[in-house]
Amino acid sequence: MARLAGVSRATVSYVLNNTSAVRISEPTRRRVHEAAKELGYVPHAAARSLRAGHSRMVLMPAPSFPVGPLYSQFISELQWALGRLDYTVVQFGTVGVHGDEAARAWAELRPVAVLVPGSGLHPKGVTVLKRSGARAVVTLGPEAVDGAHALLMDHEAVGHCAGTHLYARGRRRIGVVVPEEPCLGSFSTPRLEGVRRALHGTDATVTELPLAYEESAAARLAAGWRELGLDGVFAYNDEYAMLLMRALQDEGVAIPDEAAVIGADDLMLGRLLRPRLSTVHIELPSGRDLAELVDRAVRNPGAAPETHTVLGATVVHRDSS
Repeated sequence: MARLAGVSRATVSYVLNNTSAVRISEPTRRRVHEAAKELGYVPHAAARSLRAGHSRMVLMPAPSFPVGPLYSQFISELQWALGRLDYTVVQFGTVGVHGDEAARAWAELRPVAVLVPGSGLHPKGVTVLKRSGARAVVTLGPEAVDGAHALLMDHEAVGHCAGTHLYARGRRRIGVVVPEEPCLGSFSTPRLEGVRRALHGTDATVTELPLAYEESAAARLAAGWRELGLDGVFAYNDEYAMLLMRALQDEGVAIPDEAAVIGADDLMLGRLLRPRLSTVHIELPSGRDLAELVDRAVRNPGAAPETHTVLGATVVHRDSS
């Protein structure tokens, strides 16, 4: 390989092991990687881990909640950014394991970092992971966990934006869809509280609307809509908003004249509806920024955990409200 690339064996070793202590020019790195590809060279992960003193595996437990297009895009960007930093991202299925039991299962794989979406990880689980060699534990959820870096997802702000918008549009009897799926509770509860906070002290009322993600459930809610006396609804997200809006239209409820509807996530499908769906645009953390946080923590595992509040929220007003 060194002969094919026109460099020394030491240079090949530095490049393939991504050694930062030695400066190698980008053209030389390209020649070495092209030679490795031509010769079919595949690095030995276990050997690299022994040399480095840790693996380059970043473990991402699969989320226990349904993953939509917005979150999928974020994960793809994060995986790309970690790959550029020479980490290997592995997703771990979570079926049947929870809490500290899940942390022990993750620890068995000896990852150098673990990124935990949602809630469920406890300080004891963080300790288990660190004792097994994880240099970075990062949570992405509503609350920080002792010992772990935290990206706090402010879902209350999403509900607050929606509630403020509906009130400004003259709506005073506002419903809030709360998905019946238990795994969405950590998102739906703060969104509901955000609407309540936005309307606190006003002449508006808030009505909680439990709803399963099923056409039949939406049809039942729509059938009794006029009895509820509501004139606006924050439907948790765009998918629930589309489900409910179609059911309301089937019942002859005029949107937005009789009922203003707003969702969240700003999905493309919402722009294709008629009327076009108003929504709360959510700005997720940059995958590149999170990858850099992971890399900092791996390089300096003794540093104090970082906490960042993310999830920017802004209303996109369209025809449905």
